[in-house]
Amino acid sequence: MTALRRDDLIRALPYARRYARALTGSQPAGDALVAETLRQVLQDGEAASEIADARQVLYQGVTRRFDESGRGAGGEDGLSTRQRQLLLLTSLEDVSTDHAAPILGIEPEEAARLVAEARDRLRASAATDVLIIEDEPIIAMDLEELVQSCGHTVVGVAASEKEAVAIAKRTRPGLILADINLGLGGDGTNAVSAILASHYAPVIFVTAYPERLLTGDAIEPAFVITKPFEPLTLAIATYQAVTGGVQLDRV
Repeated sequence: MTALRRDDLIRALPYARRYARALTGSQPAGDALVAETLRQVLQDGEAASEIADARQVLYQGVTRRFDESGRGAGGEDGLSTRQRQLLLLTSLEDVSTDHAAPILGIEPEEAARLVAEARDRLRASAATDVLIIEDEPIIAMDLEELVQSCGHTVVGVAASEKEAVAIAKRTRPGLILADINLGLGGDGTNAVSAILASHYAPVIFVTAYPERLLTGDAIEPAFVITKPFEPLTLAIATYQAVTGGVQLDRV
């Protein structure tokens, strides 16, 4: 067994908190799980583990305590608690399936099967029509490719406020990905405001200027993702926004 250092556990805390918050759907509940886990690890020597990585030890403790709380249940999308945990670990936390398996106390083969089934189900259940509002052609192409790889259909790519409103009126998208600064094309927040005045859709702002959304205006995006971003982060955000599932903290 390997005893983990206190400093390693402290550095792993932000990752454990992110996982716990997504797992519970609540910042207070997630943080409480992490606090309880860390307390037990430090007091009872739970850090002496066959898992030598501090992040994985905390993930394991959070998962165990979540299971013991009895809060786990399948959702409307048909995913089991184990499948949700595996998706969060492998997609949000970038843990390999082989490493996620011992965290959840299952065999790697079982973990791989559950992840594959969960991803297939999500592709079928969470697909929607997406409007991309982005004035940079290369970024727009990257977003379009990523959105399509998640199983969604891109109904339009707009480089200006006027074009975005026109496309939304014609296609009534189920999700909007929007930049804020559209250069000569105007402002993405204005475009989104105009669209939401007559058609509701969850919004993900993908922007280099996240501070411009902290003004107290009416727009309440599902997520704010700061450029440059990890493709995996956006992939998870699109699923969460479309399904109305547990929302992650702003990235």
